[in-house]
Amino acid sequence: MGVLEFITSIVAMALGAITIWILLLRKGRRRANIDPSGSYDMSELSRMAESLRDRIDVLESILDAEVPDWREQNDHGAA
Repeated sequence: MGVLEFITSIVAMALGAITIWILLLRKGRRRANIDPSGSYDMSELSRMAESLRDRIDVLESILDAEVPDWREQNDHGAA
């Protein structure tokens, strides 16, 4: 097998795995039911807040891996 075929097969496998991973994540994602009257159950609000906290944690871990000093670059005096 040539180098080009090897690289092509690795890229194809990686794209396939990423596609399956994205589809599984989308299927498992819960949608927030927005009540037009604005009344929510406290347990539902707590679940929504936990979901948002999890998303923020994931985004911060991605930024930490990709841009290690992003916190210092964007501090702007906030604690």
